[in-house]
Amino acid sequence: MSGPAAAPVLEARRLAVGYGDVPVCAPVDLRVAPGEIVAVIGPNGSGKSTLLRALLGVLAPVSGAVRAFGRAVDEREPAFRARVAGVLDDDAYFPGLTVREHLVLTARGHSVPDAGGLTDEVMARFGLEELAGASPSELSSGQRRRFLLASAFVRPRELLLLDEPEQRLDTRMRAELGRLLVAEAAAGGAVVMATHDPALLVATGARGLVVADAGCRLLDTASAGRFLDEER
Repeated sequence: MSGPAAAPVLEARRLAVGYGDVPVCAPVDLRVAPGEIVAVIGPNGSGKSTLLRALLGVLAPVSGAVRAFGRAVDEREPAFRARVAGVLDDDAYFPGLTVREHLVLTARGHSVPDAGGLTDEVMARFGLEELAGASPSELSSGQRRRFLLASAFVRPRELLLLDEPEQRLDTRMRAELGRLLVAEAAAGGAVVMATHDPALLVATGARGLVVADAGCRLLDTASAGRFLDEER
């Protein structure tokens, strides 16, 4: 006999997101368990990024509720920030630090033992070794994307929120990202990502959450992959 279902890492109930009091999509109902990957899918402008910002706590909902680890999401709360890592389409870095120095600082800020060793390992996974001494401002858009993703993987996390992480990555790096996300889930981490890439969705075994004006709905992996194929 199976035991009780694990408590959700993230839960949204009738969550309406937007700016001001105008929702950008239909309300969302979602439960994400430990070890689960959910892909937020839909056309450009459907509200995927806005939803992720609300789930991450950087945008207040229009209505409804979002909870993480049983508590209302509050991005200012140290306990929430310690357990949740997010990569949106924002660049944030210190002008005087190199790529490696940024990543080591992030790891040390989260009390990671052997921050330098973990940083070197993550940099190798993201193909950043030769850029260790560069300033983030010197990176190309694709290199900067890998740097931002690496910043999420050098710190502890139980929930990972990613906004179109495949953007500006080549085929090899997209495949590596897929392997990293599968390993993340296998270790008990939860992942929510917006994506337009059917190959990444299928490779990670993600459920799909379709975001649309007419209604938001959940799809299994195969159906979500077909949805993205048809969207292209």
